[in-house]
Amino acid sequence: MLDTVQTGVDTVNTEQVESSIQAKQIGERIRRLRAKRSMGLVELGTRTGLSASFLSQLETGRVVPTVRNLARIAMTFGKDLSYFFREDQPASFRIMRRNERVRIHQNADAPPSFLSESMRSLVTDGQLIPCIAEFDRSEQDAVFRPKIFDGIEFTFVMKGMLILTADQDTATLNAGDVIWLDGTRKRVYCCPSGTEAKAMIITRHNQG
Repeated sequence: MLDTVQTGVDTVNTEQVESSIQAKQIGERIRRLRAKRSMGLVELGTRTGLSASFLSQLETGRVVPTVRNLARIAMTFGKDLSYFFREDQPASFRIMRRNERVRIHQNADAPPSFLSESMRSLVTDGQLIPCIAEFDRSEQDAVFRPKIFDGIEFTFVMKGMLILTADQDTATLNAGDVIWLDGTRKRVYCCPSGTEAKAMIITRHNQG
């Protein structure tokens, strides 16, 4: 019998999975995720393709979830699958290991010119979203066009050079530079041809 379960970004001990199910920990974590988003069971069901009655039984521990169902729920909330099984850490002290970050490619059908590593599951504040962005223009344009949102965007360049265009303004950012700008501005990040760059991008959404 296998003693581990592969979650895509982490390996979880099956004994830990069983104890999580028996303690109804998974259902409670789903309920907390819904509460933070003010999301009802019907809405979660629509987003995941699962029935509201099934989700209710899952939250109360009356049914055992499958990995497929948990994966649907995890994707809805921007979490990785191991979120449902790892031990809780105090809110004031959380660690995310390098191999736990979810790497997201901008274009899955082409060489990865831009990708980001999400750290969303590390932060319990739903309005604060951190990620590490990597740019590679060795083969094609590496361009990042963030979504426009009501809030603030903070970018720290960790490696290389980035060129930022925000509406009519253009700035060249080198390693160690920091920029703080309004998320309502239309903006584009890119790195010079033939170079690579890495940046920490943190967005803070205003409460609506």
